[in-house]
Amino acid sequence: MSRYYEFFCPVKVIAGEAALEHLPYELTGIASVRPMIITDAGVRAAGLLDPVIAACEESAVTIAAIYDEVPPDSSTTIVRDIANLYRQQQCDAIIAIGGGSSIDTAKAVNILVSEGGDNIAAYSGAGVLTRPLRPFFVIPTTAGTGSEVTSVAVIADTERSVKLPFTSSFLLPNAAIIDPRMTLTLPPHITAATAMDALTHATEAYTCLAKNPLSDAYATAAIRKIGRSLLAVMDNPDDAKGRLDLAEASTMAGIAFSNSMVGLVHSLGHATGAICHLPHGLCMSLYLPYVLEYNLEDIREPLAELLLYLEGPEVWSATPASRRAEATISAIRHLRDELHHRCELPRTLRETGKVKEDQLDAIARQALDDGSIIYNPREASLKEVRSILDKAWG
Repeated sequence: MSRYYEFFCPVKVIAGEAALEHLPYELTGIASVRPMIITDAGVRAAGLLDPVIAACEESAVTIAAIYDEVPPDSSTTIVRDIANLYRQQQCDAIIAIGGGSSIDTAKAVNILVSEGGDNIAAYSGAGVLTRPLRPFFVIPTTAGTGSEVTSVAVIADTERSVKLPFTSSFLLPNAAIIDPRMTLTLPPHITAATAMDALTHATEAYTCLAKNPLSDAYATAAIRKIGRSLLAVMDNPDDAKGRLDLAEASTMAGIAFSNSMVGLVHSLGHATGAICHLPHGLCMSLYLPYVLEYNLEDIREPLAELLLYLEGPEVWSATPASRRAEATISAIRHLRDELHHRCELPRTLRETGKVKEDQLDAIARQALDDGSIIYNPREASLKEVRSILDKAWG
């Protein structure tokens, strides 16, 4: 664990029942009266914009524009189109409602409407932005990515077939609004995959090289909530308390990994997502136990501690201290089996039906070039990464 560390999370979190109704107060507090909503068609069709619009209508806030066609992999052209709409309608703030793609898109739109121009690629990278952007609020509708509290965004440049990364503390929203009503309609397989995404964020944050006492506190709290509520929500999707647990866990895990980084699970996940177009949360679920097994001897102590948060004090105390790290991996495997049983969430690359065995070499090479691997507690060669992929193939 590093002796020197920094911890940064300036995002106001507004959470719990009726959290949405506090949004107009936040907007008027910064003199915003013409916000724009950025979302996707599925979120709008599920009626999730209704309580937001209703809350704004009851105050002096007018929703000046709604863009509801953000695709799962957003692109530079969409960012440009939305920025133009923002300017035409003379909007003065952005409200992102949705999952990772809508939030990332909104972050990129905020760069263009704040900095000017229509070439978002010019702002790609780290340290390019030098001043605060326009008012920006995030209402997540999935409980996994943690994008509402992270300072990064990824947008596809379809013309050049590359994904553009953006990193700046100025991308962080003024506030994240966590309301259990926003995730009640999530389908089972998305509930499962996004929760496994959050579990991976928290587990890697707790076991990778840049872990620190503050990120540890957020990571363990997130794992406790997921361990307590994920299967309960799978069995009873209308469980508002469980839904809030998962949403809070996603935010906590996002804060944790923003400050302590992630490792090889993410390197493999980023590569697999790029080559095979699998959803990020599913990739996290696929690789988590195999990477933990690979890292085991370097993370035995922190991994053993996680058994307490994932399975509770009875299981932890009944497990011999020397077996707790392995028991944590077994618990994660058991959780994946239960999710597979409930919603057929794939446990191996073969089960996805979208990965070909001849793609594994390319995934391994791309994973080695991914920045996350720097923070993995154990170094990995191409051969070792390929061996992990063989195990994950199934």
